[in-house]
Amino acid sequence: MIRIDLDDLPPRLTALLTAVAQGEEVILVHNGAVAGRLTGGAPVATEALDAEPPTDEQAKQVFEDFRSMIEDEF
Repeated sequence: MIRIDLDDLPPRLTALLTAVAQGEEVILVHNGAVAGRLTGGAPVATEALDAEPPTDEQAKQVFEDFRSMIEDEF
């Protein structure tokens, strides 16, 4: 999968790409030939971003699991 960071693009192009409706196609043209197609998708749900941060106990458990996997690997 190729990832394009909209922050790296000119503002006008960013505005055009973010305005694409779900199911609408954007045709990429280079030297008069179609170079690719992008299809607008559903907006990303922000609910996951607004979730509360993990508790200290959850963070400790994740760290312990990670440490355990690293130790098992090496």
